[in-house]
Amino acid sequence: MTARITSETLDLANGTLCARLTLAGGRANSLEPVLLRDLAAALDEAESKDAKVILLGGGRNFSSGGDVRGFHEASLGGEAVAYAGEVVPRLQTIVARLIAMPRLVVVAARGAITGGSAGLLFAADLAVLAPDAFVQPYYPQVGFAPDGGWTALLPERIGAGRAFEWLQSDRRLSARNLCDLGLATRVSDHPEETAAELAANGEIGTRLTTKALIWDAARRERINARLEAETSAFLDRIAQPETARGMSRFLKRIGAMTDV
Repeated sequence: MTARITSETLDLANGTLCARLTLAGGRANSLEPVLLRDLAAALDEAESKDAKVILLGGGRNFSSGGDVRGFHEASLGGEAVAYAGEVVPRLQTIVARLIAMPRLVVVAARGAITGGSAGLLFAADLAVLAPDAFVQPYYPQVGFAPDGGWTALLPERIGAGRAFEWLQSDRRLSARNLCDLGLATRVSDHPEETAAELAANGEIGTRLTTKALIWDAARRERINARLEAETSAFLDRIAQPETARGMSRFLKRIGAMTDV
C-alpha cells in the first residue's frame, strides 16, 4: 500500500495472479503529483510480483482528472508551468506504460472519469463501468490543452473524427455510450466483481499475445510521439493568461464542490 494507492494481490477464478490497485487520493482522486508517483510505484510492485492482470479502480468517483485548484494555486504563484511539468509527463508515461506492459489492464470505475484520467480508461484492455460512470473532457471549460491521450490514443480507439467532435463539444458520455463506442466492455452494478470475472475468462497467454500484436512497436512509437506533443501543448497553454482566467471561472462555477 502506498499513500494514495491501495494494493492487494489476489488469484482470479482461473488461478491468474492479479494486482488490484485502487486510487485513494483527495478531491475525487485528482491527478496530482503524489498520486501519480504512487500509481507508478504500485505498477512497479505489481510487475515485480509478475501479476498478469492489473485491475485498476477508484472510489465513488474514479478520478476527476487534473487538480484544477492545484494548477490555479500554482498559477497564482507564477509556478503553473513547473507544476504542470510535475503532473502531465507522469500521466503520459503511465498511459504509455499501460498499453505497452505485458499485463492485461482492466479498469473498474464508478462516477467521474474526467479530463486526463480518461487516459487510464483509453489505455485499458477491458473496462467495466457502473451505471453512474461518465467521461467528459472539460478542456474547453478550463482552458487546458488535452492530455492523457485524448488526441494521442483516443483516435486510435474510436477514429479521429469522433475524437475531435467529442473534444470540441465537451459532451458527457454515459457508461452505455462508452460501451457503444468500444471504450468499455460492460455496464455493471458491481464493476469490480464483474471486471475480475471478465479478466479470468480465456487463456491469459493468448490474450497478452493479442495485446502485443495490436499495440506493436510501430503503433506505440506513434502514440508516444503524440503524447509528447500533448505535453508540449499543455505546457504552452498553461502559461497563457487566458488559461488562468479560465481556471478561475471554472472554480467559481463549481464553488465549494470537491468532486466533479
